[in-house]
Amino acid sequence: MWRRDPQLDHAIERDKPYKICSKVVKEVLNEPGQVIPLRYLENRRERLRLNVRISTFLNRNPALFDVYQDRIKPKSEPVRFVRVSHRLRNFLEEEKRIVLENEGWIVSKLCKLLMMAKDKVLSVDKLVHVKREFGFPNDFLVNLVPNYPNYFRLIGPPEEGKSFLELVEWNPEFAKSIIEQRAEDEFGLTGIRIRPNFYYKLPPGFFLRKEMREWIRDWLELDYISPYVDVSHLDQASQEMEKRTVGVFHELLSLSLFKRIPVPILGKFSDEYRFSSAFSSVFTRHSGIFYMSLKGGIKTAMLREAYKDSELIQRDPLLEIKDKFVQLLEEGWQERQEQLRLQREEVKKNRVMMALGDGDTDGQESSREFDGQEVK
Repeated sequence: MWRRDPQLDHAIERDKPYKICSKVVKEVLNEPGQVIPLRYLENRRERLRLNVRISTFLNRNPALFDVYQDRIKPKSEPVRFVRVSHRLRNFLEEEKRIVLENEGWIVSKLCKLLMMAKDKVLSVDKLVHVKREFGFPNDFLVNLVPNYPNYFRLIGPPEEGKSFLELVEWNPEFAKSIIEQRAEDEFGLTGIRIRPNFYYKLPPGFFLRKEMREWIRDWLELDYISPYVDVSHLDQASQEMEKRTVGVFHELLSLSLFKRIPVPILGKFSDEYRFSSAFSSVFTRHSGIFYMSLKGGIKTAMLREAYKDSELIQRDPLLEIKDKFVQLLEEGWQERQEQLRLQREEVKKNRVMMALGDGDTDGQESSREFDGQEVK
């Protein structure tokens, strides 16, 4: 049975402000000249899943954008426009540097995704849809793929929506899963060769019936099946196929930035990775390996071993981009808090001055009344 894990749910909830801000930034960056009338951006608020007005969002996140007056047409009245701030432009330059430094890792990720697919081919549309999950740059099809013709071949024009990315060369170094690499590393450290297998750790307060424990024990005893080997000969309903499917999910989540991917996104690759129609039950059946969060009304598959409480243990090098972006956001939040503090102090000071002024007036009136009284 599914059981809620508050710590892993918190990991998703904590990243919510970052993801919302990132969406709005990408929306503006995709505009010609990277500027947009504020009211146009307001009209897209529902699609961006923004629950506050754009003006409120801009006030809360002052480090991201500048607001200025301009005309949409030469003879129209000036309206408010939104453009990228100087500080955000500096961050975008940092992002390019981090991507360039980790280009080899990005290429290996892309190769691995293709190598796990049954025909070593994936739809460009689907790859674009998951680029944020794996940390691929926005322009990876234009500025990265053509630089590696020994690995990738683009079939069909991307603009028509019917193009595919095909693997050209099989690199044995890339055909090694995280689990297999972990077993090799262990052998290198201890000199003891261990079987590649999954870590199985049940969440706190989660207990299994005896028959379920026995089933898991027997299932773990099955040979590990690499997600990079051909399994066309396996029966889709066999336990061996399930072990391979778990291996594919483990590898996909391990390659993702946050070691978690929304289940609907994984479902888009059912044909390419040979998932059954009921593939999502794997995440609850193997709850010692995965966790399926229901936060935000979206099912999200998470890799348990990648987290300690709500913190990521295994950090992808591309997460430095997120760290830099969060730092930029926090600078803006701190500035806003300081401005609000100064405003509150100014209001308090004005109230004190008004109170003192009223007190002086009352004193003068009392003096006048006393002066006018008859003294007996």
